[in-house]
Order: sequence, then C-alpha cells, then structure tokens
Amino acid sequence: MEKLVTTNKKAYHDYFVEDTFEAGVVLVGCEVKSVRAGSINLRDSFVIIKNGEVFMLNVHIAPYKMGSYFNVDSKRTRKLLLHKSEINKLRGKVEQKGYTLIPLKVYFKDALVKVEIGLCKGKELHDKRAAIKEKETNRNVQRIMKEYNK
Repeated sequence: MEKLVTTNKKAYHDYFVEDTFEAGVVLVGCEVKSVRAGSINLRDSFVIIKNGEVFMLNVHIAPYKMGSYFNVDSKRTRKLLLHKSEINKLRGKVEQKGYTLIPLKVYFKDALVKVEIGLCKGKELHDKRAAIKEKETNRNVQRIMKEYNK
C-alpha cells in the first residue's frame, strides 16, 4: 500500500519524463517523522551519481518540531538506494546530452520512504506553451461534457 506524501509538479512542467525508477532514501528518525507530517519540498531538487552511488540534493525536509539535538540540516545531501544495474543504466543515460535525474514523488511503501526519480529531458519554451494549451483545451472539453451530461 502506497501513501503519497508529495509530488514535484514543477518537474512535470519543465521536463519530459522518459523513464521512472523507485529508490529508497537513507533518512534519520526525525526526518522520517517530518516526512510523515508532510514537511518536505522537492522544488529545485535533483539527483546526481557520484562514485557509483546516487545522491539527492536540495530536498528540503523541515526539522521535526518535537525533535531535540537529533535534528539534522534540512537541505543535507541524502543517499538513494538503487541496485547496481539500475545505477549503471542511469549513468549511461545521464552521460547523454540533455538528460537529468529529478525526484518526482515521495511516498511511503509500507513503512519505508520511497522516492520516484525520473530520467528527464528539458522542455523548450514552445513545448511548455503547447503543454499549457493542451491542458486548457482538455479542461474546456471536460467542462462542456459535464454541462452536456446534466
């Protein structure tokens, strides 16, 4: 059973998501409690591969208000847990021009915090405009269909 905590809406607006991977996150106890409370922000975050390990940067997890000296830096670098074959596949794709790794969702799978990372390619300005136009047309069609069915 999965419980969605947060999504990175800006990533879906700024990038084409080519492929997704599920990764575990190495967190300390008070960070897990903050994530349970929904105090996490994925905006402007990204993932890097360094020395055969995967790290998530710029993810803000607010300090747990009931925590004491156990609280850690809210923007610290967090390690992601992936299989070696997945890391090698991601490394090969990221070395190609234009691809980057972006955290898309944070959720709980049973009692574990998981992150869905996306292999993404940046959108150009005209692509963003086309996506916004398509959303508006779909919204208008849904509105008309709703009025018609009444």
